[in-house]
Amino acid sequence: MTTGASQRAQLPRSFVEARPRYQFVRGIGEGAFGSVLLARDTETGQFVAIKEMEREYVSKYVESEIINHSSLRHPHVVCFREVFLSRGHINIVMDYASGGSLLEYVQQRKRLREPVARWFFQQLVLAVDYCHRKGVANRDIKLDNLLLQPLTGLPRPLLKVCDFGYSKQDDRASVISKVGTLDYMAPEVMHNRGGYDARAADVWSCGVVLYACLTGRFPFVAPAADAAQGQGMVQGILTMLKKMKARELEIPPWLALSPQCLALLHRLMDPDPETRTTIAEVMQDPWFLVELPPNALTMNEHYLSLPPATKQGEEEIRGVVAAVRGGAP
Repeated sequence: MTTGASQRAQLPRSFVEARPRYQFVRGIGEGAFGSVLLARDTETGQFVAIKEMEREYVSKYVESEIINHSSLRHPHVVCFREVFLSRGHINIVMDYASGGSLLEYVQQRKRLREPVARWFFQQLVLAVDYCHRKGVANRDIKLDNLLLQPLTGLPRPLLKVCDFGYSKQDDRASVISKVGTLDYMAPEVMHNRGGYDARAADVWSCGVVLYACLTGRFPFVAPAADAAQGQGMVQGILTMLKKMKARELEIPPWLALSPQCLALLHRLMDPDPETRTTIAEVMQDPWFLVELPPNALTMNEHYLSLPPATKQGEEEIRGVVAAVRGGAP
């Protein structure tokens, strides 16, 4: 039997009719509500990734994703190019990162040596700092959403944050919705009853990413798929929360991580968001600063001063999203 995802892969791509400049190459990924496609921009000759989503599944999170992502312009954030409608779909065009995800990179190597993990963590922190200063909290930072781009002359690929599907645009970044991925979710998000600081939750997620890179596993394991319903799910989450609040962060001693690295991990995954370290503090941490390029700490000042990379204005982008809600053909 052919699944809905594979059926979508066999259909002619509607975006070709709506935007002839994009030439379909192949599918990259399939999800419940759409696909990610590799295409060639015939006007520039460059490859792009097109997130093709079925219109019926466009939600407030998709609207936030498009508006927030389109406002960003940073070397460690996948570049948003444009959004447009096609028959049955809304399409988000982004730069294509050819190196796969950080999840795949870690899985291939089982775990990363401390200097390698730091290389990627530094880039992640710079990206998160930029996003927060732009007023955008990601709320779904995870290895899967960190893409890699190999560059000639660099020993390792560049990291780029790619998914803003749960992002929140708010100067205070105080939110009440429980979104994200359980293995990376801060305890205050799981236990949320009256709102939480999404920026502090992002810091926790950065800590989980660093821990997973160094150990090849998660610090606090979510309930298994077969227990992800009813009491099994509830009990699994309660067990996670209990370990988080008890600061039961298990780090195998045979990894021989440096004391500075261990200390930073504990500060990143402090269960109390009020005392958890901040991104600004991380950027001054001695472990973080090792082999950091001289201009890295000031680079965000430059990118904060730049306009968005997309040629579409915010009004046009909002119009595209509104057209989906209004049932435009």
